[in-house]
Amino acid sequence: MNITNNVTRFLDARKVQYAAHQMPAEKLGAVEAAQYMGVPPEQVFKTIVVVREKKKPILAVVPGPRVVDLKLLAAFLNEKKVHLPTEREAEQLTGLQAGGISPLALINKGFQVVVDSVAHEYGKIYISGGQRGLDIQLAVEDLLKLTNGRVGAISKEN
Repeated sequence: MNITNNVTRFLDARKVQYAAHQMPAEKLGAVEAAQYMGVPPEQVFKTIVVVREKKKPILAVVPGPRVVDLKLLAAFLNEKKVHLPTEREAEQLTGLQAGGISPLALINKGFQVVVDSVAHEYGKIYISGGQRGLDIQLAVEDLLKLTNGRVGAISKEN
């Protein structure tokens, strides 16, 4: 059974090649999602909401086993300081449940997207499909084009 939601309809409308992977609807981390799908955890990216002063939050897209390096991200964006909101705040800022926050679900909502540069090591990566239990595999270049995303070295080993 294929899941259809706003993200898959958006990708279909733009004729973007992707593969949808359905998983249990509970909140899985990127590493657990990778295990479930049988793919390398480094290829499953998580979307982290990062707050900055006086501007819309950033969506940092980083590999599952890594964490956002706030100093690197702030320097990349020429911001003095950025910080992580609580899970509840992230849900309020995006309107999406943690575990289902996706840059593809937030297109045209004013979020700046920054994808970790290690994404270029892979032709395709997996990201959340905009709801818990759905991951989307797509080309890194398609993700960047659709989200107007920028690429930067913004993560570090956990």
